[in-house]
Amino acid sequence: MTPDAAWTALETAAAAARDRRIDSLFPAEPDRLARLSLSAAGLDIDLSKQPWSLGDLDLALSLARAAGVEPAREALFDGEMVNPSEGRPAVHMALRAPDGADFNALGQPISRAVEATRNAVAAYAEAVRRGARAGATGQPISAVVSIGIGGSDLGPRLIWEALRPLKPAIEIRFVANVDPNELAQALTGLDPATTLIVVISKTFTTQETLANAQAARAWLRAALGQAGDAHLLAVSAAPDRARAFGVPEGQVFPFWDWVGGRYSVWSAVGLPCALGLGPDAIAALHAGAHAMDRHFREAPLEANAPVLLALAHVFNRNGLRRPLRAVIPYAQRLRLLPSYLQQLEMESNGKQVEAGGAPVERATAASVFGDAGTNGQHAYFQLLHQGVDVVPLDILAVRHNTEGDPAAQRKLLANAVAQAEALMVGRDGGPEPHRHFPGNRPSSFVLLDRLDPARLGALLALYEHKTFVESVLWRINPFDQWGVELGKTLAGRVLAELEGGPPGAHDPSTAALIGKLRP
Repeated sequence: MTPDAAWTALETAAAAARDRRIDSLFPAEPDRLARLSLSAAGLDIDLSKQPWSLGDLDLALSLARAAGVEPAREALFDGEMVNPSEGRPAVHMALRAPDGADFNALGQPISRAVEATRNAVAAYAEAVRRGARAGATGQPISAVVSIGIGGSDLGPRLIWEALRPLKPAIEIRFVANVDPNELAQALTGLDPATTLIVVISKTFTTQETLANAQAARAWLRAALGQAGDAHLLAVSAAPDRARAFGVPEGQVFPFWDWVGGRYSVWSAVGLPCALGLGPDAIAALHAGAHAMDRHFREAPLEANAPVLLALAHVFNRNGLRRPLRAVIPYAQRLRLLPSYLQQLEMESNGKQVEAGGAPVERATAASVFGDAGTNGQHAYFQLLHQGVDVVPLDILAVRHNTEGDPAAQRKLLANAVAQAEALMVGRDGGPEPHRHFPGNRPSSFVLLDRLDPARLGALLALYEHKTFVESVLWRINPFDQWGVELGKTLAGRVLAELEGGPPGAHDPSTAALIGKLRP
């Protein structure tokens, strides 16, 4: 079957699903739950509340095969050029592979360099945590301020919040926004003599990151003089620029151009988390992600968690034309996951041209939103239950929580399960239409036995590979992000005008705004 024929078959089947209730499929398909439930790398996943029938699932799997998901997967793992607009591979799986792996990037071996950098990060973090590496005045380090933006911030920030100890020996704070308030808040209450500043930038030219780094460096120097530079660390694919900035030679940690920003947390970009959580936690995080890598590469498509999650999304996005998707983690520690997935999915697959440059034939990435449950139930769940638009959900929950009241954890889990059920089955409001819940709202359910480094690593890798599978189906390049360039370029021109430069050519609205903001 050709990809076009497979798409037509799936979209035709999806049209019939519009008028079919999801809950009616369970009695009609006795093996539905068994076929649409699976375990992978410590995660239990239930896709039975999605709107497809088992026949639709078979058509979706036929599409995956016709679109070439399997050879594309091999090209990814083999380090081939899967990012044609930048001429690069995307081998982030090498970053979390165990020692002794043999990954290549465009035919060149990379695993030994990965291991060397990973060991250097672990050794540095352990030395700081033991007090063997102290600050300029000899005092041990008690805080780290991580400065980065996009993938240089979202991944480390999520991991720290998800795994941080209740009483960390080293506190980690994050700064992304060029708004000076964020840096001011991050530095408040910290002692420069016991604080490290980690500057994370792939190119070491990112405007927001460098502005914050310069201000943080000035804060160190104001207290410690030139010796304050000993408190600077950098993570970059342009180490020469980091050294030119003033970061000491032994405190610049590299990564490579085949590491995309939104996949970079597995590289030395994870240094702040290694300092705060310890190298053992990072090793377990990597092991969990590697377990999902193996599952994705080895499991047949019909039992492959990233593939099935991607197909469920495509069935909703393209078959049923649903442009929104909500991600609701019923775990406060995972409240940043929706923001993390916004970048992962919307930056990767928010494209309107195929990898070869032709216009796309179908809608691509959905808009992702969400927050921690149960908070969202008292906000946008009104729309999810009774709004005109049907919004598919990913609901995540953690079975065991080692913190707080077990009774409260049971209440949390009860809400997660009940919301998935209520969205699907709905309720007849009888003579009161405002109490009517139409139901038939789909969801996927991802259950973690506990929120530990290994399962968190598996969860993040699950969504990475899901995003890649979707890109293959849509024939787009998920590894570039040219859409972020234009606004940044124009911001430089506007800044020059706000700083007193001559007016440029703008539309009337933009020119008026600049006029109001000029000194």
